[in-house]
Amino acid sequence: MSDNVVVDYGWTTDEEPCSCGYIAPKVYAVLKELGVRRVLDLGSGNGRLCADLAQRGYDTVGVEYDQGGVKVARAHYPQLHFYNYGVQDDPAALLKAEQTPFDTVVSTEVIEHLFAPHLLPKYAGAVLRPGGYLIVTTPYHGYLKNLVLSLFGKWDRHLTALWHGGHIKFWSRATLSQLLSENGFDVIGFHGVGRMPYLWKSMVVVARKKAGVTAEDVR
Repeated sequence: MSDNVVVDYGWTTDEEPCSCGYIAPKVYAVLKELGVRRVLDLGSGNGRLCADLAQRGYDTVGVEYDQGGVKVARAHYPQLHFYNYGVQDDPAALLKAEQTPFDTVVSTEVIEHLFAPHLLPKYAGAVLRPGGYLIVTTPYHGYLKNLVLSLFGKWDRHLTALWHGGHIKFWSRATLSQLLSENGFDVIGFHGVGRMPYLWKSMVVVARKKAGVTAEDVR
């Protein structure tokens, strides 16, 4: 395994990440509005979000590249299915195991960690039913927030340069929307969460799989 690939994000407990406090409520609201049932958590970490979604009545499955995260998730939530896959893996393996495609893929605070972020929407598109949805959250960046970070000298901390496995991609609404559009999705919704408008901590982007896109098209 190359040292350039992060395989351990330090999952040891099933405690929810601090970002769940402001991200999860919006994800729950979007899922309710979409009226879906079968959900894949892509980058499920320690499985906490999967478990919370299952308690709300969703048929939920988790996919996580970090073996430690999968181990924690399986130990705490044995009634749910967790798979040790990454977005670079063949989505056919998940479909073969689960047999049924998903209504929605949720991926919270994952895409900013990926060297090849286009693989996330490609994987999602391959495991979604026709017209299925993708909900992606990631730290928000825009002119006003970037300016404030500069004025208060917060960029070093914000860039997480000393965090092994930290953020390596920094997204705006425009760049994330373009990534999704170029990889099989139409963006249909945007929400800022945490803090006041335009200084949001994170953004929640909702997209629908484009008509006519098949699993073969996005591999």
